[in-house]
Amino acid sequence: MRQDAIFSPFFALMFLTLLVWVYMYIRRISFIISSKLKPQDLVVANTLAQISPPSVSNPSDNLKNLFEIPVLFYALLLYLFITQQVDTVYVNAAWIFVVFRVLHSVVHCTFNLVILRFYLYLFATLAVWFITLRAAFIHFSI
Repeated sequence: MRQDAIFSPFFALMFLTLLVWVYMYIRRISFIISSKLKPQDLVVANTLAQISPPSVSNPSDNLKNLFEIPVLFYALLLYLFITQQVDTVYVNAAWIFVVFRVLHSVVHCTFNLVILRFYLYLFATLAVWFITLRAAFIHFSI
């Protein structure tokens, strides 16, 4: 398998992060304009989060989520590429992570059914832990 195959899910997750970032700003700017808020009204940290409805704050929360477990994902994929360990199992696990994170983001940024979001997050994160454990086992068995 080509080692650079691991970068397709890598960049797909980056693209998801970009989309959530753009969506967050669209929701925020629309809310600020419709509420006739001035930038100075938002100078205190977390003011916007406190006064905005979930349809505005959820995309921001989701963007923060995309800088938690995904950081491990990016590091693992770079490790796999550098150590020339990329194989079909890792690529499939990476895509599983990305697909479940996309679904998680869609739910979080729209109707936000928490139990569904929880399971989507769980399955995505299990894929990362699988990659982690498999890579660590291989690393320490050599």
